[in-house]
Amino acid sequence: MQQRIAARDIKLKRAYNPPSTGDGTRILIDRLWPRGVKKSDAAIDRWIKDIAPSTALRKWFGHDPARWQEFRRRYATEIRNHADQLAELRAAAHKGPVTLVFGARDELHNDAVVLRDVLLGR
Repeated sequence: MQQRIAARDIKLKRAYNPPSTGDGTRILIDRLWPRGVKKSDAAIDRWIKDIAPSTALRKWFGHDPARWQEFRRRYATEIRNHADQLAELRAAAHKGPVTLVFGARDELHNDAVVLRDVLLGR
């Protein structure tokens, strides 16, 4: 059995915030590249598009906090259908700190929050 990932090893950061030395491996987890962010400025080590919410789910959610709990449930189900990408993220977190990079304005209600919880077994 693989050991659990420590919460300190998975950070969340908006793509619009500058990278820092403590970020570790920076992984963009959105299906779309964040608007207005230059690839050279983003310092993304890996872009895993397939782990992002489906287009239909993303559009349905529309970052509406009233739909947050249902979005969490639906997205967690979708994540489990991407076992290879989930395993890749877990492996990266076991090697060292990982920062899940996302584009959403709302730092509390977005796909990175759900993905982090799934990775941590919550």
